[in-house]
Amino acid sequence: MPFLKVTPEKLSSSVVRQIEQLILRGILRPGERLPSERDLADKLGVSRPSLRDAIADLAARGLLVSRAGSGIFVAEMLGSAFSPALTQLFSTHDEAVFDYISFRRDMEGLAAERAAVFGSETDLKLIDTICRKMEAAHQKRDPADEAQLDAEFHMAIIEASHNVIMLHMLRSMFDLLRQGVFYNRQMMFKNRITRDQLLDQHRAINAAIQARDPAAARAAVAAHLTFVEQAFHDQMRAEKHESIARQRLEQEASR
Repeated sequence: MPFLKVTPEKLSSSVVRQIEQLILRGILRPGERLPSERDLADKLGVSRPSLRDAIADLAARGLLVSRAGSGIFVAEMLGSAFSPALTQLFSTHDEAVFDYISFRRDMEGLAAERAAVFGSETDLKLIDTICRKMEAAHQKRDPADEAQLDAEFHMAIIEASHNVIMLHMLRSMFDLLRQGVFYNRQMMFKNRITRDQLLDQHRAINAAIQARDPAAARAAVAAHLTFVEQAFHDQMRAEKHESIARQRLEQEASR
């Protein structure tokens, strides 16, 4: 007969499964510090020896890392899908930038479509809250906060799509964007007219998701990233023209 004896699950196994799920769903993020051993044992309702067994298991598999005197952290290696060599290659070739934007347009369009359909009311409230924060940050002269909220807005939509593969893939892509591997995001927010247009585009994306209109959400993301692509192209052309103009000026000064 194909039956096996039922055995009670160790407490440490339950802890392992819960932490695995938090990492898989993106709730615990790469580099994030876990609560202290005492606090975490209390939250989970397990003994500290059981917790230590679970952490040892997760650490052995590379999901957690212990830092002497600092605590237990989610492993940083989970946050990057690309090797340092490939990241360096991306940063030195312009075609990677346009392929990156194209990839985002396809994937984030799908994420927005899914968020409009599968996002919970809490997901949509979070997206709307970040959009409102962007509107408030838009009033500031320094665009840094608005640029940061821009990334948070897009990640909230990706999280609301409820696809863990898409979540980890695009979070890794956004980490490269934050590092300036593809282009300087804050440069786009320094021009007031561009800033106004970007805010309107984010409002349109938010409105479509709040209305639970998947087609409109996907179209709004596509329009936004097409604008980003053109803005980057214009920036590259302006930098090229400026470089040529400086050469001419230097040549004229030497005559």
